[in-house]
Amino acid sequence: MTVPLKFLSFIYYFYSMNEPLAERIRPKTLEDYISQQHLVGKNGALTQHIKRGFIPSLILWGPPGIGKTTLANIISKESKRPFYTLSAISSGVKDVRDIINKAKQSGGLFTEKNPILFIDEIHRFSKSQQDSLLGAVEKGWVTLIGATTENPSFEVIPALLSRCQVYILNSFSKNDLEELLKRAQSKDEFISKKKIEIKETEALLRVSGGDARKLLNIFELVVNSEDEPIVITNEMVLSKIQKNTVLYDKTGEQHYDIVSAFIKSIRGSDPNGAVYWLARMIEGGEDAKFIARRLLILASEDIGNANPTALIMANNTFQAVNTIGFPESRIILSQCAVYLASSPKSNASYEAIGMAQQMVRETGDLSVPLHLRNAPTKLMKELNYGKEYKYAHSYDDNFVEQEFLPKEIQNTQFFKPGNNPRENNLRDFLKKRWKNKYNY
Repeated sequence: MTVPLKFLSFIYYFYSMNEPLAERIRPKTLEDYISQQHLVGKNGALTQHIKRGFIPSLILWGPPGIGKTTLANIISKESKRPFYTLSAISSGVKDVRDIINKAKQSGGLFTEKNPILFIDEIHRFSKSQQDSLLGAVEKGWVTLIGATTENPSFEVIPALLSRCQVYILNSFSKNDLEELLKRAQSKDEFISKKKIEIKETEALLRVSGGDARKLLNIFELVVNSEDEPIVITNEMVLSKIQKNTVLYDKTGEQHYDIVSAFIKSIRGSDPNGAVYWLARMIEGGEDAKFIARRLLILASEDIGNANPTALIMANNTFQAVNTIGFPESRIILSQCAVYLASSPKSNASYEAIGMAQQMVRETGDLSVPLHLRNAPTKLMKELNYGKEYKYAHSYDDNFVEQEFLPKEIQNTQFFKPGNNPRENNLRDFLKKRWKNKYNY
């Protein structure tokens, strides 16, 4: 039986219309790929890998909706390699082993047929799941491309991370996102046929939170809910999507706003605000480890030596959360947040390292003074390495005044203790020793 061409066209149209706009205009080549020129530009790292015919195993790290999956697909097509994909959310060790067995049969080490195994959200893979990849990656049965929104240093096991190159994908700029909208208007089979005028883009960009996929889906929703001619303004966009706006979106702008409110509440010594914003994150499904990492950073950045126990508390919280998980972790996170909010505050250490790094950037690699240099060989001793160094423990009170900075920046004071009981004691201690050198 012959199927009428008109019927086939209808089926194609029906399924195409039900495919999201983000899928319909997904880039197919590096030339079509928007942004990330440090990776896909003429001299970009990935462009050069493809040209040379060698694709290392790699981790693509960047925010949601930035094009990690698209980039993996493009690498596969342009390097002419088989492409297997797994989602860390729904795949187990058995799925990994099945694909590795298929890959072993498709080609040898670093051959043109060497398959690419793409794992989305690889940070969600357990240690045992990540362990199951090691042999295949090391022996070249597969080239692994992992995508993650989380810092790979925390979420990918060291053995696997050491076998991969990590490439950072930057957030889209406003120009990048507006270019995506123009591309949708001009290239999409259905959108391009509509009479659309985009007068304002701020609402579209703000609600999408820099997520290109979300931006295109919102754009399509707005366009399909209006009769032509369609004039897109901020007010019109917000009126169309306000019913669908969630209170907490782990991948959008609201996510970062709530995290910011959480951190600022603790920095401002308000335990009530801290536990409220903590509750908002927990109820929104935030990863407990993400929250614990923010507390760990804050304990050093905003409390520091005003209360050194805060860092111990935050580190123990991070370890406990890793062991226990939700729902019980909410209690541990709450205890830590309240403790940090109720603690004395100091950013003196944070300010000190910032000033020191700025000095390094301005002055470059200054020579280490001779008396501070290591002298493990006879020649170095003859060159006076370490000659005039004064060993502190050989002097009263285990202290002797000497210069510890390069000549060009000597007497520069980076650390200035905060005004709190512990650091006031620390100031007195340092003032007693360095009264002739630094202004403590």
